Amino acid sequence: MGGSVEQLQAQFHQLRMSETSKELPSFLRKAELKSWTYQELLHEPLTYEEKRREEKMIEKHLKWAKFPYEKSLDEFDLGEQPSINNRQLKQLQELSWLDQVFNLIFLGPPGVGKTHLAIGLGLEAIQHGQRVAFISMGELVSLLKTEENIRKAQLRLKRIRDADLVIIDDLMYMAMDQHEANLFFHLINHLYERSSIILTSNKGPEDWGELMGDQGITTAILDRLLHRAEVIHLNGSSHRIKHRQTVFQSKNVQN
Repeated sequence: MGGSVEQLQAQFHQLRMSETSKELPSFLRKAELKSWTYQELLHEPLTYEEKRREEKMIEKHLKWAKFPYEKSLDEFDLGEQPSINNRQLKQLQELSWLDQVFNLIFLGPPGVGKTHLAIGLGLEAIQHGQRVAFISMGELVSLLKTEENIRKAQLRLKRIRDADLVIIDDLMYMAMDQHEANLFFHLINHLYERSSIILTSNKGPEDWGELMGDQGITTAILDRLLHRAEVIHLNGSSHRIKHRQTVFQSKNVQN
């Protein structure tokens, strides 16, 4: 009546409980050794299956996010960034802005932690079951221009459009022509009030019009980005320059 362990594993696998199927012999041994009740025998593998599915989903979302590196908010040094305090960081970490489909705009010179903050919040969002996409502005423009002809660009842009949080790094790092600005507008218009957006830029919105080359498109983009947004100015010196490394082992280098 009960069937063999192999048969039970096959049934679990057919029910798409593959993680439980693989670990079933281990669960049965533990049940015998610890004299589990029927309820415990049901609870343990179901809890395990649920946990592994969550872990695999997080792994998949991390892969899809395409972060250039992973740095958590716990690694962000508030002592080196006077423009944001611990209370504000905690508020951002709670992700209520993401639930409300708010945008975040991090402005400041290179090396002050804009990208670190954006990635940290992206990682936090993934841990809470949200879909995140990270992309630099330069790569985004390239994808938008090749979407009609290249399958890989189509797939990447679909994931960006479907994401709950889109992080665009180094916005306005380079000037755009009118066609590129128009493509960017259509993306922002699609994401408007569907997804939250985090932007990092070393130039303020007042300078974006000149770089986009079309004041009308710039106004339309800003209207959607700033409608529900928190603009955070990060100041200070570059963390990378301050903590730069050297190839020399000694301070005293002889010629």
